[in-house]
Amino acid sequence: MKPDKNYLEFIRSLKQEIINSRYQAARLANREQLLLYFKTGRMLSEKVKAQEWGTKVLEQIAADLQSNLPGLKGFSFTNLKKMRQFYEAYSNFPFGPSLTAQMGNHDLEAGHEEVNPIRPLATTQLEAFYSISFTHHILLLNRCKETEERIFYIENSATQFWSVSVMEHQIDADLFLKQGKLPNNFQSTIHESLKPSALKVFKDEYLLDFIAGGELDDERHIEQMVVLNIRNFILQMGKGFCFIGNQYRIEVDGDEFFIDLLFFNRHLHCLVAFELKKGKFKPADAGQLNFYLNVLDEKVKLKQENSSIGIVLCKEKNNTVVEFAIKSFDKAMGVATYKTSKQTPVQMKGILPDADELGKLLE
Repeated sequence: MKPDKNYLEFIRSLKQEIINSRYQAARLANREQLLLYFKTGRMLSEKVKAQEWGTKVLEQIAADLQSNLPGLKGFSFTNLKKMRQFYEAYSNFPFGPSLTAQMGNHDLEAGHEEVNPIRPLATTQLEAFYSISFTHHILLLNRCKETEERIFYIENSATQFWSVSVMEHQIDADLFLKQGKLPNNFQSTIHESLKPSALKVFKDEYLLDFIAGGELDDERHIEQMVVLNIRNFILQMGKGFCFIGNQYRIEVDGDEFFIDLLFFNRHLHCLVAFELKKGKFKPADAGQLNFYLNVLDEKVKLKQENSSIGIVLCKEKNNTVVEFAIKSFDKAMGVATYKTSKQTPVQMKGILPDADELGKLLE
């Protein structure tokens, strides 16, 4: 039988139903696992405190569980400690009452009453909480002490389907602190409906951990490394970015110009140009970027797309200079900095020898 249009459409619909069902099953399974671990953590925490058991008791409990349920996975001594940590971290936070309420009537019959006065989180936040794995949660508990910061990473992990390694990468990059801090002229250049999204999309500082610290003084090398590690760079950038190309050629009356990096953002529905600068931001950098944005909007942008946005990505900047440099332009732009965690901390410079000196010492 030769497949016709109706048959292909049927296969496509059936495939989507299967994928949706599998996703739903996985989501529900993850939710049940989190509830089990939360309840187990509660039982361990309350019993250990009530009986004044020492820390060694968790090792015995893990061994006895394995003895009674041969082949049991996920209830090792280490995981039991994490479950207890999970419960104790969230029992008095907004997640606590909602999680406890979903343990069922058994706990109420056993005499456990919910006395936590904190209002539960919104449904969407709880859905995000259930959508990420126990490993995600433990990473957050170990790396983020403030509830607001944890909720930020929980929601982003759930909506953007971050793996544990991607979440860790975003925590290392201080996404919670950097997002929305970019010096920009969006207030006067972007449509009102897009301003909140634009502020969330761009960051004040980008962590380029795939580049050695000593190689940040060569603009072309930075560009080449970004292209070679484009997936990592897009993870740094945030939601909805699609890479179009580097050294993107534009032409004006026979003169050629090249944009370092050009992207398209699906949420903002616009082209985004990045210009890389090896040193400190200069007002002339904004003029160059404004020229590129004018050409993009005139010659490259499609009619249904929003006006292009530009970002100068430099090693250093003075925010006051940036403000004066970009405020009079009618094209949306901002100025961010880049760094790598492999750079020697300022407080250590002068104490440790540089790479060349170390090489001589090892000869």
